[in-house]
Amino acid sequence: MALLEIRNVVKRFGDFTAVNGVSISVEAGEFFTLLGPSGCGKTTLLRMLAGFEQPDAGQILLDGQDVSTVPPEKRPVHTVFQSYALFPHMTVRDNIAFPLKMAKWPADKLQAQVDELLEDVRLTQFGARFPHELSGGQRQRVAIARALVDRPRLLLLDEPLSALDAKLREQMQIELIDLQKEVGVTFVYVTHDQGEALALSHRIAVMNAGKVEQLDIPETIYSYPNNRFVADFIGQCNVLASEIVALHGDGTMTIAINGCGEMKALARDGLTVGQKGWFSMRPEKIKLDRELPGGVDGEAHFKGRVHDCLYLGDVTIYIVEVGDGVKIEAMLPNSAPGLAKLFDDDDPVEITWRYDAGSFLAE
Repeated sequence: MALLEIRNVVKRFGDFTAVNGVSISVEAGEFFTLLGPSGCGKTTLLRMLAGFEQPDAGQILLDGQDVSTVPPEKRPVHTVFQSYALFPHMTVRDNIAFPLKMAKWPADKLQAQVDELLEDVRLTQFGARFPHELSGGQRQRVAIARALVDRPRLLLLDEPLSALDAKLREQMQIELIDLQKEVGVTFVYVTHDQGEALALSHRIAVMNAGKVEQLDIPETIYSYPNNRFVADFIGQCNVLASEIVALHGDGTMTIAINGCGEMKALARDGLTVGQKGWFSMRPEKIKLDRELPGGVDGEAHFKGRVHDCLYLGDVTIYIVEVGDGVKIEAMLPNSAPGLAKLFDDDDPVEITWRYDAGSFLAE
């Protein structure tokens, strides 16, 4: 049985439906992420899990019990907010100990538990400091330690890293993964940052307009999005208008990419010949060569010309114009010695990719 079950939950604010029939199951010990743009309903859903809002319809079950109307203080659930919400007049140790003091833990047991959490979040030497004496990353670790100190069944995290700079955010992602593994508490994490969701999560629910567009492991969501919204929202993606020309018996099909030509692609159930849609493919799945390489059976290949180059340090994005003015982005690593780019503007190139490098998205 899942630790958390969200069953057809609906939340309205007046005439606006913020969460529209969402159903999700989260397993014990899972790092689960709600990902989506602003206004998609992810934070409203998190607030219902915390008990700060009540659903207008549906159920929220925790360990098999309906907690939809249970007040926040009666749920074995804690929340880490973006603002940290630390007590400024308390030391780090006292902030972490606060939930245990409210629960009237014995002093010796409380001391041992706080010591353990300080060690878990690598703040043992900072126990006597006040929040204003800490960096942003350290304050975030205190907030997480306080939320975990009494080992809740579920920890909710509402965009907790958004206020940190990029380098510190990356460091905190690694620490969060390690901490979650160590304590074994189930995390439900809310973010609009696609890279953060892909890096942290066991599974991701991509939300849009109050609904779940796709729920899967990060690798599947990234490489094989369900629809146009997910393809556009998750990272960089080529989305090319296409039509199914033929379905084959080996799980593949032939599609015609508008303005380019025909190519082989993966098929799936429910598709029909003549169906229109888009072929989605990640830029790093594409290869560029000056001449058509050998061994390209089963690969799509088109002639093109480099239209533009975007140097990003570790990679360069080449925008290649193929066929009737169609532009395709290819991302190549800058792994060769020296500073020279592999290709320059207006260079003729052969562009290839494996038939299973992308997916067809129906209209």
